[in-house]
Order: sequence, then C-alpha cells, then structure tokens
Amino acid sequence: MDTKRILIIDDEETIQTVVQFGIRMAAGWEVFTASSGFEGIQTAQTQKPDAILLDVMMPDMDGIATFKELQSHSETEQIPVILLTAKAQTAEKRQFNDLGVSGVITKPFNSLDLPEQITRILHW
Repeated sequence: MDTKRILIIDDEETIQTVVQFGIRMAAGWEVFTASSGFEGIQTAQTQKPDAILLDVMMPDMDGIATFKELQSHSETEQIPVILLTAKAQTAEKRQFNDLGVSGVITKPFNSLDLPEQITRILHW
C-alpha cells in the first residue's frame, strides 16, 4: 500500500483523533485535519491530499455545501471525497452518491478498517 495523504474534515475533535489514529496505525498514511468546511477547503487547496473524508453534519457549512465548494475550485475538484455520515438510509445514500462523491462510510465505523474501506472505494 502506497503512502497516501488523507484530509479529515469533521467538527468533532474526538472523531478527528480516532480517524487519524486508526489510519496512521493501520496504514501509516499521512493525515491532516480540519474542523470546519471553510478550514477544510483551505487545507485541501494547500495540502493537496489524495482523498478527503468529509463529515456531513457540521455547523455553518455542512458537508454537502463543503463538497460543492470543493468541486467549484480547479485545485480541489479532482480530489476524491468520501462522506462520513450517521445517515444510513437508502434514500440518503442515493442522494449522496448522486452528488458525485466517491463513496459513503457510515458511522459508527472501526477506524482501523478505514484504510481498507478507502482503498476499496477509491480502487487504490
């Protein structure tokens, strides 16, 4: 498995820590974090990660608005985005996939399994 660079955009510090720990421990990938959609967009533009894990439910700018903003910038539109969400209903998943995201990972999840899930979703 190549060393990948992953950006986590989530307003919950606990989730950031758990995801960061799991990905680093299981795959040794480099992980960046952002606590808001706005901060995540700036970090994506400067760090150019290989993929973004994006929380759907965030204050101010939610994950959907953040994704749309990422898609509107030439520096970030090609970065694959995987949504992290507690919304697991079929209709909601279909709505997320219709947006053009690369995939959806449902909370709760085992952070040690995330690299395998990301690899499968993105065909790495």
